[in-house]
Amino acid sequence: MAEQINIEVVYGLPDHQVLLALKVELGCDILSGIQQSGIVQHFPEIEPESASVGIFSRAAKLSQALRDGDRIEIYRPLIADPKELRKIRAERAKAEGRASKVTGGRPVAKVSES
Repeated sequence: MAEQINIEVVYGLPDHQVLLALKVELGCDILSGIQQSGIVQHFPEIEPESASVGIFSRAAKLSQALRDGDRIEIYRPLIADPKELRKIRAERAKAEGRASKVTGGRPVAKVSES
């Protein structure tokens, strides 16, 4: 019998999270761990073969071998690009006068001379 290790598989939505603990064979990769966990039964929208994953918040490849105690985290796709959103907010701040049109920083208050 092959040696077994303990792992966890985690996925969550804003209102519902699931953490599954299971034993897999030593040498099992992340993809196999996800498939063996049965998490797709809880969240049918997960596509294990193309999922973005990590081990304890560090991005990982589906082919990475698991070690005892690893927690596989399955990440949801971003609904908006954070860089693009920041650019939109910066443009809006410039248009509203809350940011300098030249530097993008806060505008310097002008001191009136008497």
